[in-house]
Amino acid sequence: MSAARRIPSLDGLRALSILLVIISHLLGTRGFPVGPRALGATGDFGYLGVRVFFVISGFLITSLLLDEQARTGTVSLRGFYARRAWRIFPAFYTFVAAMCLASVVGTLALRSGDIVAALTYTMNYHYDRSWELGHLWSLSIEEQFYLMWPALFVIGGPRRVVPIALAMMVIAPCLRAAAWFVVDRPDDITMEAYPCVMDSIAAGCLLAALKPRLDQNRHYLRALRSPLFVIVPVIVALANLPTWYAIEYTTNISVMNIGVALCVDRCVRTPDDWVGKTLNWAPLVWLGTLSYSLYLWQEPFINHFARSQVNAFPLNLVLAFTCAVASYYLVERPFLAWRDRRVQARKAAAARSVTAP
Repeated sequence: MSAARRIPSLDGLRALSILLVIISHLLGTRGFPVGPRALGATGDFGYLGVRVFFVISGFLITSLLLDEQARTGTVSLRGFYARRAWRIFPAFYTFVAAMCLASVVGTLALRSGDIVAALTYTMNYHYDRSWELGHLWSLSIEEQFYLMWPALFVIGGPRRVVPIALAMMVIAPCLRAAAWFVVDRPDDITMEAYPCVMDSIAAGCLLAALKPRLDQNRHYLRALRSPLFVIVPVIVALANLPTWYAIEYTTNISVMNIGVALCVDRCVRTPDDWVGKTLNWAPLVWLGTLSYSLYLWQEPFINHFARSQVNAFPLNLVLAFTCAVASYYLVERPFLAWRDRRVQARKAAAARSVTAP
């Protein structure tokens, strides 16, 4: 998204999300001062960070689709998939190519099926995988969402967004509960199979679709801005605590999804309070813009299974950030600029054709 159309606070939220993921991965790495047991009682906040990413994706993509529908009366699937490809593919395939090269020279060991699962965005169904590419399970879920949701939007229309999103939020916990009784590796399935985790993304989709109604609801807006809203993130934190799986994978996840969506809405609507100002603080915004490349590159270095020097803290963190910065400025940003120039060129050509005698 261009800077002019950037939604306030989302980059800051992305920054906090990637920090949760990085900290959870740092636990147990050689030289890191905090052991995995120290924060284990607080729950898996790495997954919580990923959940925030999913809600943001659902909210942002649905907002863009609704905006395009309102402006043009239709949605161009070709245009949507082209924009996503320019946004996701260059940095992603550069990273995968680097991992393949590292495997060839022997600096890391990939497992059978890793490359195919990565290139086809099916890592969330490939469970016997290497650490270095394993994190791509969450990107695979996002790509599967990008593939299906715009088509559902076009088929059903804007009016069907709310019932479809609600159906996804009801079906997913039912599938998670059923997975424990009918499939092998139920923990992997419940946490990574798209039908079992689609409710996190659907919560963001629902938020975007309900926004016009919420804009007119004084009671909701007052509650959102109330000091008592702090109860919502507290409930999310409590729901993230480890508990009996039957509750954790059904009720707790649903509560977290709704709570995170409410937090996203509050942060977007109130960019001028102290929370909003923090999220829109320039260093945090910069980290948020870096979050995709950082998400890709942190895994090979922040590896608590490896004992080499490059995987020891704090060198692993420095190397992860260095590669992420290089990826963003040498790959991500140039390709996005190229995409924007192509879009502007097409618009200019279309304008000339309209005004030509």
